[in-house]
Formats: sequence, structure tokens, C-alpha cells
Amino acid sequence: MTRFALLTALLILVPRAASAGPDPADEEGFVALFDGKSFDGWKVGENADSFRIEDGKIVANGPRAHLFYVGEVENHRFKNFHFKADVMTTPGSNSGLYFHTRYQQSGWPSAGYEVQVNQTHRDPKKSGGLYGVRDVFEAPAKDDEWYTQEIIVRGKRVITKVNGKTLVDFTEPDDVEGDRRLSSGTFAIQAHDPGSKVYVKNIRVKPLDD
Repeated sequence: MTRFALLTALLILVPRAASAGPDPADEEGFVALFDGKSFDGWKVGENADSFRIEDGKIVANGPRAHLFYVGEVENHRFKNFHFKADVMTTPGSNSGLYFHTRYQQSGWPSAGYEVQVNQTHRDPKKSGGLYGVRDVFEAPAKDDEWYTQEIIVRGKRVITKVNGKTLVDFTEPDDVEGDRRLSSGTFAIQAHDPGSKVYVKNIRVKPLDD
């Protein structure tokens, strides 16, 4: 086998790893929210030690805490957007990604929606579901493997995808009351409990027109 043939065979047999980073061809218009080395533009209230950075990744591991984006992009108020993040769970772990939320010093965020992060935790609601609204009960990914979570919001419509597969396509009814509704707001990452360890990286967003 020639060197060229061998290289071609390797490229066919070895798929592009999810951890290799986003494909630039799919990233036009996206802006990074996390620089991979600091919490600049992010703020956490209670139990701040539940978050740390390792090798360009945010690690959520510890007592309940929420890390909110408070940076300059869109003045951290997003209405219509396409959000992406690369996520990896470890066995038995639970977390979440919030949107249209706002900073809270303590407690579970009262504003906005949560997209579940969970493959094998005892909670039956699995990754990619719109928590408590349009839940997913079959894990779409595996522990210890990176997957890409997407959240797309336009008006009253929310679409979630895992590794490009649509899991939720939800249109919010007009009669929703309270803070758990679509409006505008920021993003947050959840540290669920000391027994859960979840990694998040390559956090980016593309603001969309109204």
C-alpha cells in the first residue's frame, strides 16, 4: 500500500473526534463566551468552588451552584440565538444548561428554561430535554464521551439538538405565566451535587435577528 493510500484509509477509518473542537465550516457568526482559561465574563453565587477550569474545560463538580454568563456579548441578554457547547458527563452525573435566565446568588434559577445534562444519573430525564416541559427519557449520548449540545430559540420556538439530532421542538403557548417562560436573558451552567462531575467547553453563541 502506498503512503497516500494508507493515509486515505486512516482518514476513512478514524472519524473526526468530537473533542477536536468545532468545525470552522459550521461556526460562521458564532462568538465564544468562554476563553478556556479564566472565568472572565462569568459569575457564580453560592458554592463557587463547585466550578473550576482544567485544560480549557469548565468542570462542574460540587454542591449545588450555578455559573452565569455576565459578559459583554449582547450585554448578556439574549433573545433569539443559536447556542452550542461541547459537554461530557461522567457516570451517574447530572447537570443542566439554562437560557433566558438571570443571575441568582443562591437556589435553583427561577427564570428561564433548563436543558438537561444527564446520561446515567438516577433522574429519568436525560440530556437534551427541556426540563419539565419536553423531557427526553432515552440518553442520546454516552458518559465519558464529548457531545455537542445545541439550543436554538426564535420567538416562542425552542429546538434542542445533541450531535446534530433534534430532540425537542417546542413552541411555548401564549398563556404561560411566571418567570419560567421565553423572554430574554443569559446562560448558566449547573453544578448539581457533589457526586456529579460534568465538563463543558467550546461555549459559543450566534445571536439571531428578531
